[in-house]
Amino acid sequence: MVRANGAVSLRELARVVQTSEVTVRRDVRALEAEGLLDRRHGGAVLPGGFTRESGFPQKSHLATAEKTAIADLAASLVGEGEAIVVGAGTTTQELARRLARVPGLTVVTNSLLVAQALAHANRVEVVMTGGTLRGSNYALVGSGAEQSLQGLRVSRAFLSGSGLTAERGLSTSNMLSSSVDRALVQAAAEVVVLADHTKLGSDTMFQTVPTELITRLVTDEPPVHDERAAAELQALADQGVEVTVAGPDADTADGPSGDRRPRRDMPLPGQRRTTTGRNGGLGPQLRSASPLSDQPPPTGERARVADLRRR
Repeated sequence: MVRANGAVSLRELARVVQTSEVTVRRDVRALEAEGLLDRRHGGAVLPGGFTRESGFPQKSHLATAEKTAIADLAASLVGEGEAIVVGAGTTTQELARRLARVPGLTVVTNSLLVAQALAHANRVEVVMTGGTLRGSNYALVGSGAEQSLQGLRVSRAFLSGSGLTAERGLSTSNMLSSSVDRALVQAAAEVVVLADHTKLGSDTMFQTVPTELITRLVTDEPPVHDERAAAELQALADQGVEVTVAGPDADTADGPSGDRRPRRDMPLPGQRRTTTGRNGGLGPQLRSASPLSDQPPPTGERARVADLRRR
């Protein structure tokens, strides 16, 4: 599977071979010792994965359930009449499919797949950059794309990438793609990164968004035993990134069309939400729970009551 796709998550491996993630993790360590693959947080890649980039067909089959949950949550952040930019990627393509329901929306993108997903949305205006087509991910890159973004200003940028670390931020394996992504960031008041757990802790060649410029990370729940991914989330939150976790057991929040979206601003067990975000504003960050409280976080009605009391 790793040879065919370039990368694969532990969850997917466990599902295919019908065994536990603990067993898969042990086998992956053995294969890494033989030089057959490289481990990443929550997954594995072919040796030399630091510089290698999988093509779109391979990426589209990785962590599909996680990407769907992330896209659902990210769409709930977009309101009627907004102007946003959406970068290239399989997760942003999933987001675009959901944005078709947001009336009065303007989407600027360099991705043919994002534009295609919105092509038949009557209430959404799509603005494409210029540039040269990069066939491996169906994105427009180069000086033409970057120049078309000059002077642009929108409320949010939604971006994905190949890796995300607290130390370096979002990164990708292609220089041309990174340059366009940086131009997209410059056009936005806020930057929202969409990254599933397999990208946490991975670092690739070209930085696109330094950590200090990331407003919010939308991700999925890391595997229980993936302590390094959990630590990476904590480190990102400690640097001011608002971390929100999507998943089937997450709380829900109303989306722009009144539908229910999965949403949780308390991604990790034993942690609680604070009301201080970047620049002193309101926003969820990860903080260690008080040692005096060893009770599990409240859920359902108890969580809503507790939240109202805090306010």
